[in-house]
Amino acid sequence: MSSYEDLLDHLARTTALGPNEAARVVADVLAYFAESTDEYVRRRHTELQARGLTNDRCFERIAAELRQRRVRAPELSARQLRRLIYG
Repeated sequence: MSSYEDLLDHLARTTALGPNEAARVVADVLAYFAESTDEYVRRRHTELQARGLTNDRCFERIAAELRQRRVRAPELSARQLRRLIYG
């Protein structure tokens, strides 16, 4: 039994999700919020570049998104973001 059993029961009751689907959704959400700032920046940069955004647009968007995260990341400049991505 997971520590999120009440959440899983709630999701199964209030959505069209079955118990296994609810467990997968909760696991995905927890993994999303467990991502470090470095991991988030690298993943989002790859996703945004795949959509055709330039680095400048990627960095603007990522910086804005970081301010909205559940656990707020430190403010990072475009240069700091670039270093996280390219080393």
